[in-house]
Amino acid sequence: MDEEVHAAVRRFPDRRVGIEALAARDEEFRSLCADFGDAEAALRHWEAATSPVRDQLCSEYRQLVQELADEIEAALGAARRDVR
Repeated sequence: MDEEVHAAVRRFPDRRVGIEALAARDEEFRSLCADFGDAEAALRHWEAATSPVRDQLCSEYRQLVQELADEIEAALGAARRDVR
């Protein structure tokens, strides 16, 4: 499995086959998965930080992670409809 889709598979383990299939044929989806992984990594970084802006940035990254997860789900749903 490509590293760029690993985070999406961790988030949606029951959708692994669909994630890998879509990532294999759709560069934009692979990029979305990479962005998701980057946002999760940034969130983990700020959750461990002691900076005064920690809480604000954690909140922003949590929202971004959720929005990207929603986009991944939507792309998977659209791809499944296209197959039918």
